[in-house]
Amino acid sequence: MLCQKVLSVIFCLCMSLRFSSALYFHIAETERKCFIEEIPDETLVVGNYKCELHDPKTGGFMPSSPGVGMHVEIRDPDDKIILSKVYSSEGKFTFTSNTPGEHVICLYSNTTKWFSGSQLRVHLDIQVGEHAVDYGNVAQKEKLTELQLRVRQLLDQVEQLTKEQNYARYREERFRQTSESTNQRVLYYSIAQTAILLLMGFWQMRHLRSFFQAKKLV
Repeated sequence: MLCQKVLSVIFCLCMSLRFSSALYFHIAETERKCFIEEIPDETLVVGNYKCELHDPKTGGFMPSSPGVGMHVEIRDPDDKIILSKVYSSEGKFTFTSNTPGEHVICLYSNTTKWFSGSQLRVHLDIQVGEHAVDYGNVAQKEKLTELQLRVRQLLDQVEQLTKEQNYARYREERFRQTSESTNQRVLYYSIAQTAILLLMGFWQMRHLRSFFQAKKLV
């Protein structure tokens, strides 16, 4: 019984690490930072960020001024822009994927006049799937009991796992198609190479035969 509980906790931790990621990075004037997230289709993604301005006097970072803005641009696997918006120095962006695959999330300052040569530290937290849902807010809006909310969470987790499995099959199919296409190209190249060698050999034989006939050796 204890082993089952331990395994359940480990599984939940692994799923949490898979569907959420938090980090911070430094960004300079006109610099652009992009991140790639592999997301299944029809999946909610929420990103929370906070900007801090470098303080040359202390060498640390302090809360940025309200005028500092962050431009968020998101492209889908077909390189189509699905979100392009300017936010404040601290905020949240949300989008739902329509196509499975690698989504590119780019952040950069909307202007450079507030930098004065300083750097920004941007804290970014990206949550995918049911981890992006605020279940506390859902419980208040829909007036759910604790048991009903837990069932809702489990249903969302099952749905997200189904999407992940479908995405895994989609990637496997794409990989198989790429492998078959590569194998066909290698086969065609080998056939073409063999045909060229046979033609070169035939041409050399005719050339030698003409040479020997001209010298009256045959």
